[in-house]
Amino acid sequence: MSTKTIRIGTRGSLLATTQAGTVRDALIAAGHPAELVIISTKGDRSQAPVDRIGVGVFTAELREALMAGQVDAAVHSYKDLPTAPDPRMVIAAVPPREDPRDALVARDSMVLGELPPGSRVGTSAPRRIAQLRALGLGLDVVPLRGNLDTRLGKVASGELDAVVVARAGLARIGRLDRVTEALEPVQMLSAPAQGALAIECRSEDVELARILAELDDAGSRAAITAERALLAELEAGCTAPVGAVADVVESLDDAGRVIEELSLRGGAAAVDGSDVIRASAVGPLSAAADLGRAVATELLELGARELMADGRVGNA
Repeated sequence: MSTKTIRIGTRGSLLATTQAGTVRDALIAAGHPAELVIISTKGDRSQAPVDRIGVGVFTAELREALMAGQVDAAVHSYKDLPTAPDPRMVIAAVPPREDPRDALVARDSMVLGELPPGSRVGTSAPRRIAQLRALGLGLDVVPLRGNLDTRLGKVASGELDAVVVARAGLARIGRLDRVTEALEPVQMLSAPAQGALAIECRSEDVELARILAELDDAGSRAAITAERALLAELEAGCTAPVGAVADVVESLDDAGRVIEELSLRGGAAAVDGSDVIRASAVGPLSAAADLGRAVATELLELGARELMADGRVGNA
């Protein structure tokens, strides 16, 4: 049993503290004292669109606090982390992932296909904007920032007809009752690593990394590795209109034995919704990064590079 209290850095929002709280509670249950330390970030203080300020504002100050010794570990929404690794830090654990799908919260319990043309749908994620437009439903997609309760409140007040948010966030703060439709990947591919947490510590803290690794889920880590490898290979930032989702699936080998494999679907879309490119593949869990790069290569062969070159996808 550990005696030193592990200080866990987190943003101060309800969602962030709830996510970090699950990590704290899991560590305590395993015999490792832990506490949360709230770190205010520029992303929490700004109301500018995410594609303008970059999701890095949600993680940079947490990482600074980690490297300054203010905290021992940090809990991030994995999708907010830069794709390029930082050798000063290690992602010691990826806990079991929540459902990665996006969710629609609409007035009058409507699903996406029931929203009348011209309906005001709130989201600031270019990926969601592009895919909503590509569906050809004639929706008026409007910018949206704020915490989850603020976003949900805009539907309740009638300011918006619907919002699209990550289902995982609603699950973690107990708001799944507000979901009117969970959007399947055929409608909208989620952001790479959506629904997953990353528990990060300093690379030099080998013993702490070992303790945190007790919370790691191999299937979730493999899925995230594939999705993030796809994103990195496309050289697209985490605010670009690129979606990817990997699932652990079972199949039979030549001897009739059940084996686990990774199924990855990825896509890129023009911001105006005029073009969507998709690709998919299946491979072993042990080669998750290779699988991500292979699907990215197919996307590039289908024209994703041209989409990015003319600015309709754009790096972030």
